[in-house]
Amino acid sequence: MKFSSENETLEWAKEFAKSLKPGDMVAMYGNLGAGKTVISRGICAGLGFEGTVCSPTYTILHEYPNDPPIFHFDLYRLEDGADINEVGMDSDYLANGISLIEWPERLVDDTGITHVIKIEILSETEREITLETK
Repeated sequence: MKFSSENETLEWAKEFAKSLKPGDMVAMYGNLGAGKTVISRGICAGLGFEGTVCSPTYTILHEYPNDPPIFHFDLYRLEDGADINEVGMDSDYLANGISLIEWPERLVDDTGITHVIKIEILSETEREITLETK
């Protein structure tokens, strides 16, 4: 799918969010500035969260109070081979909500990931997004 604006990407992410359920883990791959946080914002809005959504680069995790709760990870600052448990979250806890994971390539494995979003920058405003459901 090709999108020519941030707004188009947000609207797609809002619609995609309607397919998510507790326990789902969405891994988002893309270079810096590709739009991972834009997609996260859209997913959160699509799930009914009305607060501010920003990349948790320095805190690694933002937990958004919602029904279901949303766990927004940014693993950019972690070393390769990291484990979700390193940031203090366990799989039983994450099963109660929806996890959005930016920079999932830092993880030691992709166990538990249910959706993979890959974002390719085509130009300053254009992105190509592929979605794979596992």
